[in-house]
Amino acid sequence: MRTSAFALGFSAVATMAAAETPVLTVMTYDSFATEWGPGPSVEKAFEADCGCDLRFVTAGDGAALLARVKLEGARSEADVVLGLDTSLTAEAAATGLFAPHGVSVRTDLPVEFADPLFLPFDWGWFAFVHDRNKLATPPDSFEALAASDVKIVIQDPRSSTPGLGLLLWVKAAYGDRAGAIWEALADNIVTVTPGWSEAYGLFLQGEADMVLSYTTSPAYHLIAENDPTKAAAVFREGNYLQVEVAGKLAASDQPELADRFLAFMMTEGFQGLIATTNWMYPAVTPAGGLPEGFATLAMPAKTLLMAPEEARAARGPALDEWRAALAR
Repeated sequence: MRTSAFALGFSAVATMAAAETPVLTVMTYDSFATEWGPGPSVEKAFEADCGCDLRFVTAGDGAALLARVKLEGARSEADVVLGLDTSLTAEAAATGLFAPHGVSVRTDLPVEFADPLFLPFDWGWFAFVHDRNKLATPPDSFEALAASDVKIVIQDPRSSTPGLGLLLWVKAAYGDRAGAIWEALADNIVTVTPGWSEAYGLFLQGEADMVLSYTTSPAYHLIAENDPTKAAAVFREGNYLQVEVAGKLAASDQPELADRFLAFMMTEGFQGLIATTNWMYPAVTPAGGLPEGFATLAMPAKTLLMAPEEARAARGPALDEWRAALAR
């Protein structure tokens, strides 16, 4: 009888303690929260300091995040959205669902960045990745790619930030000729996947010669697998830059905790994880520098990037050109 009473009392205390632990919910893309992504280490590091429970919820790939936020509106369970990029920030800001972050920090981005609603956490150039042993001389431009018989896998711009980045890359490089470039590229495309993980998996399985990814992707193979065979192609017209960001939702029921997370995101405890878990350049270079393998990565001579409002305006027409070309 005493044992039962003790057990019931202990259970009640444990339940009350759990109820009193604040929960911060961060919505992000699938690969960030996987066991091999930054998520588990970020969770451990932040919880050690915040006295809270950090929980990740996923919504597919990067571009799908904004669609879910817009659908849920102020009813969203999320406090922070992590994984949008500058191709989506103008549209995200226009929803009125995000609140100012109030964090001031100097970043190491290759471009100037200042946004009251969104903080950058990593960056990288989009590139087509290939296997040196199978494709010794890759195309060095979209026109060269279109003229070749090289087969590629890309991501859907409606659900994936790399896919959207590719649309803007072609548009930024070719302007009014973008539609013609897509028509020429159509027969090079093996398939269009919902997100990055599916596309990269198909490439690794040998289903395509190249895959849309990042100049930093070969670092994973070199550092984690001791495999130097993967490389990223630098294009003559320039490679498009992606800056990934996080923002606080205005309807968050944990606004102070959300602010604390965003501030933590810019510290060594978070930034030091990015290079070898998200395989991107951290927004703030860790004190010890980047891992050794990063020095071997391809460096584009020219960077292409549309300002957020310009990207927002270009998105619809670029998507129409892409769909029309691939439908033929």
